[in-house]
Formats: sequence, structure tokens, C-alpha cells
Amino acid sequence: MSALLRWEEHGAPWRLVERTPTRAVVSLVTCDDGTEVDRLVSDDPAFLDLVTRRTEAPGPGPA
Repeated sequence: MSALLRWEEHGAPWRLVERTPTRAVVSLVTCDDGTEVDRLVSDDPAFLDLVTRRTEAPGPGPA
């Protein structure tokens, strides 16, 4: 979860690739053209909650 928060703190976007009840896959992308730099895969409940909150609410977060 800390990697995703750091990514957001630097103003970089991310995209939700997959979300199941027990796992999320997030694509970390560049600010300029949306090129994927890395992927985060986690089953941590805090990560799942963060991803869910960010994708359901407007504002900073996914591209």
C-alpha cells in the first residue's frame, strides 16, 4: 500500500487493472503518456480498501 501512496504523492496516475473480492492489480503509469511503469498486486485488505475508495470517489487517484 505504501508504494501506491508514494506514487500518488508524486502526482502520478494509476489504473485499476483487476479487482476481485480478495485481490487487486494496479498499473502504475507515467503522467505524460500513460505508459505502464510497474504493476502492484496485493491481497492486503488495506490495499483493497484504498483502491476501492479511490476508484469510487472523484479526485486524485486512478487515471
